[in-house]
Amino acid sequence: MTSENTGTLYGVGLGPGDPELTTIKAARLVRDADVIAYHSARHGRSIARRIAEPHLSGTAIEEALVYPVTTETTDHPGGYQGAIDAFYTEAAARLAAHLDAGRDVVVLAEGDPLFYGSYMHMHKRLSGRYRTEVVPGVTSISGAAAALGQPLVERDEVLTVLPGTLPRAELARRLADTDSAAVMKLGRTFGNVRGALADAGKLDRTRYVERATMEGQRTGDLADVDAGSVPYFSIALLAGEVAASVPAREAAPVTGAGEVVVVGTGPAGRDWLTPQVAAALAEVDDLVGYGPYLDRVPPNPRQVRHASDNRVEAERAAHALDLAASGRRVAVVSAGDPGVFAMATAVLEVAAQEKYLDVPVRVLPGLSAAQAVSAAVGAPLGHDHAMISLSDRLKPWDVVADRLRAAASGDLAIAIYNPRSKARPWQVGAARDVLLEVRSTDTPVVLGRDVGGAGQRIVVTTLGELDPELVDMRTLVIVGSSTTQVVERGGTPVVFTPRHYGPGGTTTG
Repeated sequence: MTSENTGTLYGVGLGPGDPELTTIKAARLVRDADVIAYHSARHGRSIARRIAEPHLSGTAIEEALVYPVTTETTDHPGGYQGAIDAFYTEAAARLAAHLDAGRDVVVLAEGDPLFYGSYMHMHKRLSGRYRTEVVPGVTSISGAAAALGQPLVERDEVLTVLPGTLPRAELARRLADTDSAAVMKLGRTFGNVRGALADAGKLDRTRYVERATMEGQRTGDLADVDAGSVPYFSIALLAGEVAASVPAREAAPVTGAGEVVVVGTGPAGRDWLTPQVAAALAEVDDLVGYGPYLDRVPPNPRQVRHASDNRVEAERAAHALDLAASGRRVAVVSAGDPGVFAMATAVLEVAAQEKYLDVPVRVLPGLSAAQAVSAAVGAPLGHDHAMISLSDRLKPWDVVADRLRAAASGDLAIAIYNPRSKARPWQVGAARDVLLEVRSTDTPVVLGRDVGGAGQRIVVTTLGELDPELVDMRTLVIVGSSTTQVVERGGTPVVFTPRHYGPGGTTTG
C-alpha cells in the first residue's frame, strides 16, 4: 500500500542515444526530479546519464547504481545470478529510502524502460509499494531501422525480437520461422548470431547497426562486419521480403533554390543557440566557417563542412556564395553574433558583386560576446555604449585609438573585442593609456573570458588597475562609463550602468 507522503518512482525511457529523441515528458521529469538514478558498469560511465545530460537541472541528487560484476565470473556464494540479485536488492533499498522521505525518483533507461532494460528490476521490487509511472521511449529497434531507412515489416509480415544469447540452433530455428527479425544483445554473441543467420539462410539479407542515433553510428551488411569490433550496443535487423522491396535511397537532387544564411552560434555551447539558428543549421547542405566555430555544430554526415583559416573571410564568403549559386543551401557559421565583428559584413560585401546579386542571403542574429559578459556580471552595457575592436589587421591603430578617445569623451561604456593576440600583445596596455587620457583611474572594468564555456572567468577591476596580462584573445573587455557602479551582493561584485543620467552624471572622467 502506498502512502500519500512518499515520493513517486518514474521509469523514464530516453530513446536509443540521440538526446533529441527524448520525449518532452521524459525531459520534463528529468529536469524536475529530486533524485536521478542510473545504472553503469564499474568504470562509472553511464550511457543513460549521457543521453539525459542536456536535460539535467544540476540540482538533483544522483544515485549511480554500479554493477558489481560485468561477466559471469564472481566469488559470490550464489554465483553470478546471486551477485546480481543482491545488487538489485541493495539498489532498490537505496531508492526506497528516497521515496520514503518523499523524494521523487527518476530511473533513467536507454530505449524503453520495459524492453530489455535494467529499470524493470527496480520496477518489480518497488512498484507494489510506491506510486509508479513508466514513460515509454523510442526503442533501439526503431532507432536502428530509421538509421538504415529500412522498413521492417509490411502488410501481414511478422516481426520477431530475439536475444543473441539463445543457443545457435534455437536462434536459427526461430529466424527460419519468421519474416522479419531484430536480434539484440550482440557484442560477444555476434559469432553465434551470424552462424545462426547463415544456418537459417538469411545472412545475406541481414543488416547491422552499431550505436544507432549516437555519435559513432555505423551501419552495413552484417556479413561484412568484423566480429572483434562489435560492441554491446549493436543490433542485427532482418527485414521482411515485402518490406525490403523498396528502392534504395538516393541523394536528394539539387533543386536550384540555393541560398546563404549567415548564423551566429552564440558565445559558447548549445544553451546559447537560438531555435531560429538551430533550425537553419539543420536544413542546410553545407557549413562554411572557421574550423573551431564549425566544431560547435554537431556533425551530420548528410552535410559537407568547409573549414578554413580565420583570416580568409572574403575567400570564405565567395566560396559560400558559389555553392549557393549552384543550388546548395549554405550556412556561414560565426561565433557570437554574425553582425558584430564577424562574417555577416564579409558575406554581404562579396555578395554586392554583380555576379552574386541574384543569390539569396539571410543573416540570423546570435547572442554576442558583449551580451554574454554583460549579463554574467550584471548590466554594465545597460545604457549607451560602443563596441570597438582593437585589431589593427583591417584598420590602422591610429583609427582604433581615435575611436577609443571619442567613445571615452562621449562617456559611453565600451565593449572591446579582439583585445590581444600573439602578434599584438601591446594593445591592451596602449588602449588603457588612451582611455586614461579621458577617464578616471577608478572607472570599472570587466574582463570576461569564455563566458558560458568550461573556462569561464570573470574579473572586475578598474581602469587604473587593469593588468594586460589578464587579457587574451578569448577575453572581452568592458570599460564602464562615469555612471557605472559596482555593488557587492553576497560577496560577489555586480556591475551596472544606470539608464538615468541625472545631476549625478558627468560626461568626462
